[in-house]
Amino acid sequence: MNTTTSLLIERDRDLVTITMNRPPANALNAQLIVELLDTIKGLAGEESPPGIILTGSGDRFFSAGGDIKEVVGLEVARPRIRFFHELLVVMETYPGPIVCAVRGYAVGGALEFLLHADYVVADAACKVGFPEINHGLLPVTKGMRRAVEKLGVRAAQQLLYWGDLVGAEHAVAIGAVNEIVATAEVASRAREVCGALRQKDRKLFHAIKRSLNRTAQMSDQALEEMTVADLDAYVTAESSTNARARFLSKNNKG
Repeated sequence: MNTTTSLLIERDRDLVTITMNRPPANALNAQLIVELLDTIKGLAGEESPPGIILTGSGDRFFSAGGDIKEVVGLEVARPRIRFFHELLVVMETYPGPIVCAVRGYAVGGALEFLLHADYVVADAACKVGFPEINHGLLPVTKGMRRAVEKLGVRAAQQLLYWGDLVGAEHAVAIGAVNEIVATAEVASRAREVCGALRQKDRKLFHAIKRSLNRTAQMSDQALEEMTVADLDAYVTAESSTNARARFLSKNNKG
């Protein structure tokens, strides 16, 4: 296990568990944001990027969101918000699966992590929301756009306008969380899901993820070019060729 001031990083072959470690609430200060950014960028640059399980230390907080103590002036707040925006971009474009393992509160910027992950496992004590409007703050615009894309306009408005937190069952109903398990099972279930996704064809997974996350802002011509480029990449790839061969062989036997 590698240890930094704010992160615990544990690697097991093609899976990496990143634990935010700023007790008591794992609040997102500039240091933690930059460490997350550098860590995920580093993993993305590997020849075979691992699956990532993102979690928080303790059972009460995945993360309480942005550290409000740092919002003291533009000279501090501006670079911090730029780093956070870049972190969301890196999560969105990460070529492998990112699974969030949530115990307890995941609010503000932490909810934006959930919305930019590929899967979210939470416990029944989980609460999510955007309380910023009640605290003199504003979520990053990219996070608000993703809330609309994943949760729908009405659900995003409810969270953003009112600033109230909602429980785990409601979080599942609106699409902020994929599934609820017992607190003691959150880590193992997140690892199981991440491992299963990591075993999918990497090029196909990356292409699907990129299309789901990025294509809403692209022109039809750009979409066509992406489709053709992806075709070139996966049609001749050995793993994709073998998968099609297995499928055809199974159907022929039937």
